[in-house]
Amino acid sequence: MKKTRHSIRFIEEKCIGCVTCLRACPTKAIRVVNDKARFDEERCIDCGECFRLCPHDAIASETTSYADLKKFECTIALPSPVLYSQFGYDVLPNQILLALKKIGFDYVFDEAWDCELTTEAIQIYLDNCKGPFPQISITCPVVVRLITMLYPSLVDHLIKLEIPRESAAKKFRQKAASSRGISPDKIGVIHITPCPAKMISINHPVGLEKSNLDGAIAISDIYGQLLMALKDLEEDVILQLSSGVGIAWAISGGEIMGIRQENCLAVSGVQDVIRTLNDVEAGKLNEILFLECLICPDGCIGGSLTVQNRHQARRKVRRLIKMFGEQTRVSREMVLRLYRDGYFNLQKEILPNPLPPLDPDPVKAIQKIKQRDEILKDLPGKNCSACGAPDCRTLAEDIVLGHASVEDCVFLTLKKLIGKS
Repeated sequence: MKKTRHSIRFIEEKCIGCVTCLRACPTKAIRVVNDKARFDEERCIDCGECFRLCPHDAIASETTSYADLKKFECTIALPSPVLYSQFGYDVLPNQILLALKKIGFDYVFDEAWDCELTTEAIQIYLDNCKGPFPQISITCPVVVRLITMLYPSLVDHLIKLEIPRESAAKKFRQKAASSRGISPDKIGVIHITPCPAKMISINHPVGLEKSNLDGAIAISDIYGQLLMALKDLEEDVILQLSSGVGIAWAISGGEIMGIRQENCLAVSGVQDVIRTLNDVEAGKLNEILFLECLICPDGCIGGSLTVQNRHQARRKVRRLIKMFGEQTRVSREMVLRLYRDGYFNLQKEILPNPLPPLDPDPVKAIQKIKQRDEILKDLPGKNCSACGAPDCRTLAEDIVLGHASVEDCVFLTLKKLIGKS
C-alpha cells in the first residue's frame, strides 16, 4: 500500500475551478490556478472539508482497497464504533461484526471495547495529571495536526495516551500471530473507517514509531457487501464485548461520557474546534480538565466516508447506548494494571510543526509582513476568491511570496481598465 502524505487527492480532469473547496478550507491551503484547484501540502490538515463539499467529485480519498488485503496471510478487521450506526435499528453490533467475518476477514474484533478501556485509562491519567489544562484528546488525527501546525503552544496539552485503534491493533496482531503460529508481519490489521483522515495517522502516526495498523477501508466501500452478508448470517458467536461507553465514541461527547469528572468539554465541527482552541490558547478554558475535539460535525458519525444520515446515525448510537448501558464493563483494576505496564504509553513525544514564516530571516519576515499589509490596503476587501485565493489577505501574502500578482485581483484590473478608457 502506497504511503501518501495526505488522505485526499485532487482529480484535475474533473475540476472546473468553482472555488467551493477553496472557500471551505480552514487553513487556506487551496488555490485555484488556471481553473484547477491545487493544495499546499504544508498547510493541509486533512480535515476533508473540500472532499465533503466538492460538487464535481474532483477530490478522492486515499484509503485502502480490498485488493490490498491479498498481500497478507491473515487479516483482522477493527471497525470504528461508527459502523454500528450505519444500518437499520434492528441490526445489532454483534451481527455487523459477524458480517465482517463473513465477507472475508479472518478475525474481527470489537474496537469499541478498546475505546472503553481507553476511557478508564483517561480517567486514571486525569486523576494524576498536574496540567496543563485542559488536556486535549488525540483521537482525531486532524485535530492533532491542526494543533501541531497552528497552535504549537498547545502541544503540551495533548494527552499522552495511545488511541484505541492503535492499542487494539497492537494487541490483536499479537493474539492472531500466536493463534496462527505465523509472524506478526504476515498479518494485516485493517481499520474500518468513517473518514479518510485515519490514513494520515496510519502513514504518519504521532507519538508512535510506526502505526500498528496496516490500512483503513472506507465504510462506504464495504457497506454494500455487509448489507448482503447481513441477510443470511449463520454463525452465532459473541464478538461484541463493549457496553454503551465504548459505542458512544462514535458521537461527539462519547469520549467524555464515561469520565467521572464533570468539568470535561466536547466540541465538534471545524469552525467550533478552531474557536475553542482559540479560547484555550487565550487561557479562557483553564478550568476545563479534559477537552474532546473532533473535526467532523457531530463527531465521527459525520465522517465523509459514512453512508447514513448523521442525525439518523446519532439516534441509532443513542439507542445502542441505552440498550447496552452507560456503565462500563471493564474492570478498573485490570485497566490500572495495563496502565502501569505501559499498555497505553506513547512511544515518543509529540512535537510542534508550525507553518514556516514568510521568510526564514526574521528581519525579512517582518519586512514581508509590512509589504503584505500595504498590499492589503489597496485590495478591495471583498474576499470574492475570483483571484484564486480564498481572501484578499491570502492574496496579499501570495503576492509577497511571489506566487501571485496584483493583476490577479479582478476588481483592481477592472478599475485600471476603466481608468484608461
